[in-house]
Amino acid sequence: MKQGRYANIIIDISHEKVDRPFQYKIPEELKGKLSEGACVQVPFGTGNRLRQGYVVEITDKAEFPDEKQKLIKGIVTKGVKVEADAIRLAAWMKDTYGSTMIAALKTVLPVKQTMKPKEKKKITRLLSGEEVCFLWAECVRKHQNARARVLKALCTEPVLPYELVVGKLNVSPASLKSLEGQGVIAIERESCYRNPVKLETAKEAGKALSGEQESICESILSDFDMGKNKTYLIRGITGSGKTEVYLSLIEGMIKRGKQCIVLIPEIALTYQTLLRFYKRFGDRVSVINSTLSAGEKFDQCERAKKGELDVIIGPRSALFTPFPNLGMIVMDEEHEASYKSETMPRYHARETARYLADLKGASLVLGSATPSLEAYYRARAGEYELFTLDRRLTGGKPAEVSIIDLREELKSGNRSIFSRRLQELIEDRLNKKEQIMLFLNRRGYAGFVSCRSCGYVMKCPHCDVSLSQHMGGRLVCHYCGYEVPQPQKCPSCTSPYILGFKAGTQQIEQLLYKRFPGIRVLRMDGDTTRTKDSYEKILTAFSSGEADVLTGTQMIVKGHDFPNVTLVGILAADLSLNDSNYRAGERTFQLLTQAAGRAGRGTKPGEALIQTYRPDHYSIVRAARQDYEAFYDEEILYREMGAYPPAGHMMAILINAREEQKGEALSKRAAELARGAAKPDGKLSHSVPDTSVMGPAKASIGKINDIYRFIIYCKSSDYGQLTAIKDKIEQYIQSLGLKDENVQFDFDPIESY
Repeated sequence: MKQGRYANIIIDISHEKVDRPFQYKIPEELKGKLSEGACVQVPFGTGNRLRQGYVVEITDKAEFPDEKQKLIKGIVTKGVKVEADAIRLAAWMKDTYGSTMIAALKTVLPVKQTMKPKEKKKITRLLSGEEVCFLWAECVRKHQNARARVLKALCTEPVLPYELVVGKLNVSPASLKSLEGQGVIAIERESCYRNPVKLETAKEAGKALSGEQESICESILSDFDMGKNKTYLIRGITGSGKTEVYLSLIEGMIKRGKQCIVLIPEIALTYQTLLRFYKRFGDRVSVINSTLSAGEKFDQCERAKKGELDVIIGPRSALFTPFPNLGMIVMDEEHEASYKSETMPRYHARETARYLADLKGASLVLGSATPSLEAYYRARAGEYELFTLDRRLTGGKPAEVSIIDLREELKSGNRSIFSRRLQELIEDRLNKKEQIMLFLNRRGYAGFVSCRSCGYVMKCPHCDVSLSQHMGGRLVCHYCGYEVPQPQKCPSCTSPYILGFKAGTQQIEQLLYKRFPGIRVLRMDGDTTRTKDSYEKILTAFSSGEADVLTGTQMIVKGHDFPNVTLVGILAADLSLNDSNYRAGERTFQLLTQAAGRAGRGTKPGEALIQTYRPDHYSIVRAARQDYEAFYDEEILYREMGAYPPAGHMMAILINAREEQKGEALSKRAAELARGAAKPDGKLSHSVPDTSVMGPAKASIGKINDIYRFIIYCKSSDYGQLTAIKDKIEQYIQSLGLKDENVQFDFDPIESY
């Protein structure tokens, strides 16, 4: 423990006014017992209300006189100690992405409080079998039925599971306590971990690597042995064996006594990924994600700290698993937008993983068939080392991809969501007992409801968005949850022609049943995956051949491996092109390439159909050809022309306010400060001539849940210039002491505001 007289403490209140360390005097009884990261209780504010906080520094340097220093009340025993590296990581996230320090600390803390250990109990008889049988007969005679049931079982079994006795034998804990008091039985307790992984599968040796795979593994592990903790990008076509490379690299790290984090973009991918890793490394593999209970999450962190786990798998939050000997972070499908946090701090897992890898001396491996432009840009610039896998391990070719022009389908009289060619191929695959995946980038019966007579659109009264149509005649707001029955007549003109545009996954499911009688369909979208095990159940059912078709939203095309899928239909390829975001072309290309890659992953050849109204768009044409290089060369030109990431940097400043006028005034002042800081002759040392400020303006969704939203965009080739603008606005905000307004920052935003 570090010695010192004072502790600098971050108070557990997410408010800009207290977003700094406060110094407290360490009482005599706690000297030598405190360490950085400890959770403590301190008197705070004028009323000296007891608050929790985290020690970020122990020092002998007093910031003000001793008589004005408040004493730390005590250590919070249920609080979770924050490691020094976690504090450094939180401080970096606060400075890099803009947030309060406490919000950053809460992000890097996988669990917030200690949980009681789970107990496994068993009942052991303390008497001989004959003595227990005699007692059983006595209980029968006295009609003590509950005791008789447990004693009868103990006549032949000296040890019984506690759950069996209480559950199946229906014996109350009070009856067992009484028998324990009489010295007949002992109730033995032993602590055990809550394990979210419930797999029973034999261990498998690794597959023989191809020459390309082996070369990648040798290069990365050799760099690590020489003390080089670099970042590597593996661009491998779908089915080229990137996961086998990850497994081999991790095996090498485990042999070196190191622990590894495997990041995946979606919880839906957890089961398949976990199964492959579990077969290789057994029960030293676990998962962390939002579906775990607090107890399960706490236990996985404890196992990680104690070195009882070698590999943790999960979405971006798994990055903060407290491994003491971290050797490698693997980030699969690194291009996915879900790696960017949607709450403060709005960190990106890729950059955060790089900083964490530097702290721990670990290697960072990024993998994707369609890398993000940011990653590929850095690889071409030499910041990342690039490896390429360009052939499928099965020896098969990538799926044959065709583009179907839906405009021609309409001209020929086909108004179905399925093109004639797709219908023929579905029929063919059903006859061959092969499986099909149908992908739609929509949700449920999603689509707005409008009046065909006057054009009135049903909108949420609390958010500036249209309501979406769901089953059962419900209209739902996907932002605040507001719900209302669908009206029979237009609220504006009373016309009965108020209808929805049905192009969701439920609609596809119903059309399949109608068009192909007897077809077996599984649907996977936001509505069918709400329960804890729903992903696993749907994927397992499809994998074991319980359905002919898996239809769903984006989650079905990300990383899944089904050898019997030989047809993928992409039903609305250009929907993502209608997004106002500058990343629309990139997202469309990635989505279509990933979707097409689900077909033909076994020994049978695969086919993919892209149905679109924009067959000539470069992202659709390049995706059909699976030509990443050509797509990148074209897309990066647009980014350079507009100074968009990765050619430049952007910062979105989002102002939220309960009152529209106050929000508007604050956004105008924030824009003035940003422009002042951006001037080449301004006072900020980081000022550069190419910095521009756009706005303020109303956000694209101007109101969510009765909160008004305004947006300002700043662009610069210098990231430091944007952080300097952020710092200046933060200082101004702190001086105001706002209650009903707040300002959030998003660097190189993924989504539009």
